[in-house]
Formats: sequence, C-alpha cells, structure tokens
Amino acid sequence: MKFIEGIKNVWKITELKDRILLTIGMLLVYRFGAQVTLPGIDAAQLGNLAASTDSGILGLLNAFTGGAFAKASVFALGIMPYISASIVVQLMGIAIPYLQKLQKEGASGQKKITQITRWLTIAICMVQAPGYLVSLPSLGIPQSAFLLGQGGVFYFSSITILVTGTIFAMWLGEKITDKGVGNGISILIMVGIVARLPISFVQEYAARVTESNGGLIMILIELVIWLVIIMASIMLVMAVRKIAVQYARRTASGGYEKNIFGSRQYIPLKLNASGVMPIIFAQAIMFVPSLIGSSSFLKDTGTGQWMQAQFSDMFGFWYNFVFALLIIIFTYFYTAITVPTNKMADDLKRSGGFIPGIRPGSETSEYLDKIMSQITLPGSIFLALIAVFPAFIVKLMNVQQGWALFFGGTSLLIMVGVAIDTMQQVNSYLLNKHYDGLMKTGKNRKATA
Repeated sequence: MKFIEGIKNVWKITELKDRILLTIGMLLVYRFGAQVTLPGIDAAQLGNLAASTDSGILGLLNAFTGGAFAKASVFALGIMPYISASIVVQLMGIAIPYLQKLQKEGASGQKKITQITRWLTIAICMVQAPGYLVSLPSLGIPQSAFLLGQGGVFYFSSITILVTGTIFAMWLGEKITDKGVGNGISILIMVGIVARLPISFVQEYAARVTESNGGLIMILIELVIWLVIIMASIMLVMAVRKIAVQYARRTASGGYEKNIFGSRQYIPLKLNASGVMPIIFAQAIMFVPSLIGSSSFLKDTGTGQWMQAQFSDMFGFWYNFVFALLIIIFTYFYTAITVPTNKMADDLKRSGGFIPGIRPGSETSEYLDKIMSQITLPGSIFLALIAVFPAFIVKLMNVQQGWALFFGGTSLLIMVGVAIDTMQQVNSYLLNKHYDGLMKTGKNRKATA
C-alpha cells in the first residue's frame, strides 16, 4: 500500500510528472522506430534473419536493440556505437593529456568530452553500418528481399539512415537524461532488453510444455531460480555504504567538530562503485575476438577458426572465462575513474580533516586507494559470477538460450541497475517535496535528515 501511495504522490509533483511523461513519450518513439524496416528491404522476408539472431552473440546484440537488429530497422545499430565510443574515450583519457585536462575542467571540460564522443560515435557508425548491410545476405535474407537491389543507391541511403538512426537514438537518450527521469542511454538499453522478455519466456514455456521437456514443474523451478538471481542482483547493485572510513576534522580552536556521529565522521565507500558499467564495457569488447577471427587475414587459419568457434558461442567456456576476467579488470578501471581518492584526500586536507593514524595528503590517498582495492575485489568477482551465470543455466538445465540471458548476465543486471537508479532519482524528488519515497532507503534518509 505504501508503494501505491508513493505512486500517487508522484503525480502530485508537476515537474516529476512532466519528466516521467516526457520519458515515456521518448521511449515510445524509440520503440516505434525499432519496428520501421529500412527502405528497399521487404519486411515479409526477414524470417531467416530473425532465426539467425535468436541465440549467441547476435541474439544478445538483438536484445540490446530491442529486436531492431533482426528487423533490419532504422535503429538496427541501436545505441551500442555510442557505448563503444564512450569506452574508447574513457580509455584514451588515461593516456592522452588533452583528455585528462578536460576531465579536470569540470562542466566545460565534460561538454567537450561529450562532443568528442558524439563525433567518434558517427565514425564508428560509418564502419558498422556497411558491415551490417553486407552481412545481411549471409544471415539468411534472400536476394528477393532487396527490392531495389544491392547497388550504390541502396548502400548510400541505408548507411545514411542507419547512422542517422543511431544519432537520433543518442539524442533521445541525452534528452531523457536532461529533461526526463534516469540515465537516458541506460534506459534505452533496458527498454530494448525488456521488450525481448515476454517473447523469450513464451519460447521457453512452449519448449517445456508442448514438447514434454519438463513441463510446468521445470517452468516453476526456473521462475524460482530467476527470482533468487534477481534478489542477488539487487543486493549487488545496492551494495553501497557498507564500508566506512572514519576520520576527524579539527576546528579553528584545535578541538574536533561535533556532528551526529560525535567527534568522528565517516567516508562511505561503495562495495560496487562501478555499477553495471563493467559488464557493458566487457560485453562490447567481447565482440572483437570473433570479428578478428573472421577477418580476411585469419579466417582460413587454425587460430582464426578457433577464435570464431570459441568466441561466437557466448555460452562456451573460453567466452565466459575471458568475459569474467574483463569484468573484473573493468570494475577496477571504472572504480579508479569514478572514485577519485586523490581528490578525496585533498578535500580532507583542505577542510582540516584526517584519518586517525594516517598522515594527510599522499598517505591518505594511498590508504583510501588500498581500501577501495580490497573492497572492489569481492564486488568484481560477484559481478562476474552473476554475469556468467546464464552459461551455467544453459549447461545444467538445458534452458532456451534467449530465456537464459535473463538469468543474470548483462541483461538482468542492466535491467535491475537501471530500474534502481531510476527509482532512486524519483525518490529524491519525492523526498524533496516531503513525501515518502518508493524505496525504504529513501524513507530512512528522510528520518535521519
């Protein structure tokens, strides 16, 4: 009842209501565009393309685009080129002094970085769009489906539309972030994944019941396991402020500043400071080995064939081993970016604060970095285990691959993470207007304020 009351309170706040309606409107536009097939392609002859993208890496890519990839839609590339561009820019920020300087310039520097990311997104689209169009016949589309043939006019118009579609999707995401609720790019990805959930469940139900492959009992067991994994994912995403570093702050008189904790204060450090971003980063990288193996230089060699076989099967051992390893690496990398221990140490020093037994300055920074490294390790391992759990489900329970993607992995964690982040933002609006939030943590914060 409290949750329903919170929903009612949402509509009492005009600004929040407008933001939610704008977000819903933008999402409807995105979903409508995902159903529009590229000009010159017969939508009635795309059945083989849909069958080719039911499982494996193409199935995951199709899930990220909400089925647009399998429909040869104007949004077939989805928002993934923007994600790839963001990864490249963040990686380059470590080595390129100019980007490092922009990162330190605050809002103005971030604006320039965003502009660089946009241009890089267009460059990536210019590479991916021709590759997608060229690969369509090999994915099962008959030549008769190309109503205008596959000449220069078709490629020029289709490439232009695909690039424009990604740019438009990027614009929708940025508008949702600025004028709507939640992180727009993440919400677009989540909506695409959620759109595939009902279809995947119906396929699993048909496989279990109509084919006498376990029946309703197996469906019930799978749903119980799914709910358990969802709860574990929520615990992972919500694993914040479990570790606190105690510090004190001296006043001008030489004593300690008093607050609700007495003479001590605490720096809350997150067990999972990176959220689901390491999985998104790692997933984008996992497309590379298969592409390298299928390149003209390696496709006829033993190494190339091995890379194609191992990294095209997203439920295989080597794929998941490398995937888990990348998640752990990116967790440390993203945590290092988002948790600036040097800045935290400098802020403590300027405000007269210090950690008992640790000298202010560089030693404080090293101490905080050590603590973050220690608490990031279990968080990254837990994140990696949930990410590769669908492979275990497929091998142990013979679950349909499309439905298995929702037993952890990228799909489930993105859904849970984005949903929680969005609800927390709605919570902040409710609490600012002195309403109870949608989540218990929001009410607790209000009580201690």
